[in-house]
Amino acid sequence: MRMLTGALAGQSLTSTLIGDHSLSKRPMDRLIEPLELMGATISSNQGRPPLIVTGSAELRAIDYTLPVASAQVKSAVLFAGLHAHGSTSVTEPQPTRDHTERMLQFFGAKIQSEPRDEEGSVKISISGREGVSAREVSVPGDISSAAFFIAAAILLQDSAVEISNVGLNPTRTQFLSVLQSLGLNVCYEVEREESNEPVGWILVKSGQLTTRTMNEIPTELVPRLIDELPILGVIGATIPGGISVRGASELRVKETDRIAATVSNLRAMGVEVEEFLDGFEVPGSQVLRGAQLESYGDHRIAMAFAVAALAATEECELSDADCVCVSFPEFFKTLETLVLR
Repeated sequence: MRMLTGALAGQSLTSTLIGDHSLSKRPMDRLIEPLELMGATISSNQGRPPLIVTGSAELRAIDYTLPVASAQVKSAVLFAGLHAHGSTSVTEPQPTRDHTERMLQFFGAKIQSEPRDEEGSVKISISGREGVSAREVSVPGDISSAAFFIAAAILLQDSAVEISNVGLNPTRTQFLSVLQSLGLNVCYEVEREESNEPVGWILVKSGQLTTRTMNEIPTELVPRLIDELPILGVIGATIPGGISVRGASELRVKETDRIAATVSNLRAMGVEVEEFLDGFEVPGSQVLRGAQLESYGDHRIAMAFAVAALAATEECELSDADCVCVSFPEFFKTLETLVLR
């Protein structure tokens, strides 16, 4: 919805974007502000969907600094910038996923990125009204979906999984790097580039390579881990040193409050965990026990705790598991195939 709003901002028409129950609770003010600065008019339900977008064929180029790192808002401004007069720039406080920049460049847009300071701030600029050309696109496997099978191989004794044809964009492989830093047996390699994106394989084997004290995730890494933090919480509960996540308040405004959902389900499984406004801390080397688990209608929470249930000492029951269809309709079928092997 956020990216489509950016694309519609440069069109001479009025559009209404309506989401399901979950999407209708998502904050959109951070999106509305830059697009209205460019000349679009957007009304909302107190900063939430539905959004009524009255676009303009005469958008103004802007130089905008994101208050919070967000690949979605950045992408929306860049899409709108395609239709603006002049060069539109977006500065993000921390680097986020760069799929949009890569794809726009692949289609021939004039786009460039430059670092702004030593803290990781990046400025992305796009030239408007330059035109783009149609291309055939190959879409690799999604690493955020692969994360759950990676976690299953880590959690289950004497397990291994190899995943091929998966996207290994460096702005998305932080999850793999963190697992390696935790001393877990994870390796990966880029084999080729397709549609301006690196593609390769991941190999994961169960077993901890090293014993550690509390494993703290640096806050500057959080934007590149945001979708994987719930499953990292599950992994952290079982490994020596556990895991501590802070600076992740963005998790509170996803499909559900993913901090509260992760903490609640871990506690239901008998795991000691401390909840913070912006994260959680899980001591390691704990046992996952059978429990009644809640998906809260969130696909990533459902997949994270379906994997947790595999490693539990007793049977688990997961409510509203069908919500995985939002991003991965074949999840349970694929998971069952892997486990049977």
